[in-house]
Amino acid sequence: MINASLTELRRALDRRQISSIELATLFLDRIDALNPQLNAFITVDRDGALAAARAADARLAAGQGGALVGIPLAHKDVFCTEGVLTTCASKMLANFVSPYDAHVVNLLKAAGAVNLGKTNMDEFAMGSSNESSWYGPVKNPWHPERVPGGSSGGSAAAVAARLAPIATGTDTGGSVRQPAAFCGITGIKPTYGTVSRYGMIAYASSLDQGGAFGASAEDCALLLSAMTGFDERDSTSLERPAEDYAVALAASAPGAKPLAGLTIGLPREFFAEGMADDVRAAVDAALDAYRALGATTVEVSLPNAKLAIPAYYVIAPAECSSNLSRFDGVRYGHRAADYGDLADLYSKSRAEGFGAEVKRRILVGTYVLSHGYYDAYYLQAQRLRRLIAEDFRAALTQCDLIAGPTTPTTAWALGQMADDPVQMYLSDIYTIAVNLAGLPGLSHPAGFGAEGLPIGLQLVGDYFAEARLLNAAHQYQQATDWHLRRPACAA
Repeated sequence: MINASLTELRRALDRRQISSIELATLFLDRIDALNPQLNAFITVDRDGALAAARAADARLAAGQGGALVGIPLAHKDVFCTEGVLTTCASKMLANFVSPYDAHVVNLLKAAGAVNLGKTNMDEFAMGSSNESSWYGPVKNPWHPERVPGGSSGGSAAAVAARLAPIATGTDTGGSVRQPAAFCGITGIKPTYGTVSRYGMIAYASSLDQGGAFGASAEDCALLLSAMTGFDERDSTSLERPAEDYAVALAASAPGAKPLAGLTIGLPREFFAEGMADDVRAAVDAALDAYRALGATTVEVSLPNAKLAIPAYYVIAPAECSSNLSRFDGVRYGHRAADYGDLADLYSKSRAEGFGAEVKRRILVGTYVLSHGYYDAYYLQAQRLRRLIAEDFRAALTQCDLIAGPTTPTTAWALGQMADDPVQMYLSDIYTIAVNLAGLPGLSHPAGFGAEGLPIGLQLVGDYFAEARLLNAAHQYQQATDWHLRRPACAA
């Protein structure tokens, strides 16, 4: 059962081959055994999970089924969960027990999913390696001395090691897709506004978007279908009909070309210098597999893609400096024990509560929003953002999807980039532009590098093209077995 797909777990539960309580206990015991080595979970909610599993068994006994009823999952610790710690992996919120559920958590509760606990992450979702967590770094299940990616590294590691079959994440600049690539699983960031941000503690509000992790595109489709929907409490939530992404996964007959008629654009900027040789070889092989499935490829251009990282690291820190101003030791968050006056309380509480990466981004954001620099930096970055979005729009008139590497390299060693944050920022070079444009993006396993580390292929679609992305990845996974490979700890 540990390595079963959601469809297989659904069938086993429906046929009473296993109960939801037994399934939840299986994963909870596995977390107890492996989490001390991987550090993928911050909080494990055994009592809450078993209570939810009992309720799921009662629903199943009453004939009230559903795709996720009784299915265990994990939530990134950026989503508020009523009665459970929600820390954002920060000392600032180390004692915060949320009084309410995020909209995503509510939807998945209503769907009957069983929350096992909250996963580790980069502090306040700021990072690309999951090393900035106050609770310590997450280890990559494929190689415990390598990073799992970030900021949703705990969720990705949990799914890869089969501590949970599915998990939620958030993606501000690649924080679902990059860890999915590093951990050898599938991850999808939908169109901005498709998943409500209510109860998702903000980093950069115009970029943050909830996403889904699973071993396969099909598992992601089932999870994402339950996560999406209009929420009047989120002003950026899009009011549009709900979609069942799993239904859109087309079945293909043996010998058929299921992707015939699909045109995949290959941006020349994504295939220039900077990509490691093992990543290039795996991506080329994956594209050959797509062609064998009937897809055609064309070269396209995203001329302003090279400006995505500088634009992002102006816009995101600017929004973060505003969003995190609420954590001052008075209204929210850690309060210093020893202080003189109010200004001293603010200063000491924030100095003690925030880690180095969060402080760095707050300082950068405050600087670019300050008088005399707002026009020179922030407004210019917003103009670049518009140009990047227009590049994608033009490219997608020539193709149905855009493909390329998710990351330029495989996972690097823990601590390797600790003294070089700019080099770490460059690891998101292929993912950040997608967030700036608000488009949906997906990463799926596409092979392994020279050191046996996973490599991901990224697919990008037009607005609301999640079904097309998931179906393309699903057809690829029907013809390959990269998504079925498991690290030794999950064998």
